[in-house]
Amino acid sequence: MRIYLVVMDETEEAKIALRFASLRAARTGGALHILALVPRQNFNAFGAVQATIEQEAKDRAEVMASSAAGNIFAESGKMPQIAVRSGNPQEVVRNYLNEREDIAALVLGANREGGPGPLITHFAHDAGSLPCPLYIVPGGLDNEALDRLA
Repeated sequence: MRIYLVVMDETEEAKIALRFASLRAARTGGALHILALVPRQNFNAFGAVQATIEQEAKDRAEVMASSAAGNIFAESGKMPQIAVRSGNPQEVVRNYLNEREDIAALVLGANREGGPGPLITHFAHDAGSLPCPLYIVPGGLDNEALDRLA
């Protein structure tokens, strides 16, 4: 079974990548995995305060991923698998890909304007060493265009 991995955050381009991957999974009999990233905090507070800040960031990522998964389930009837991981985004994604040999494609959404974004820049540069294809979905596509492409 083809499994499409989407790295999810709160950006519009992540939502577009998720829609594309969901449609591809549905049309190919595949499945969808959502990897929500919890960025490292840029400052350190006292023990309990730092733990609270980190837990709140993790909770927010879980809520965002669950909401996105719920929307996919409502449309397709299939519930995506959700993983929430903390750390350096590039390392977290690479580790997830290495742990899951069944991932058929990494699907990322490009910014509508400006540079493509740090994950795309990193993985496009290293695309030859990835264990699966990298799909880059343009951030400017509307739902009709996504439906046609998927």
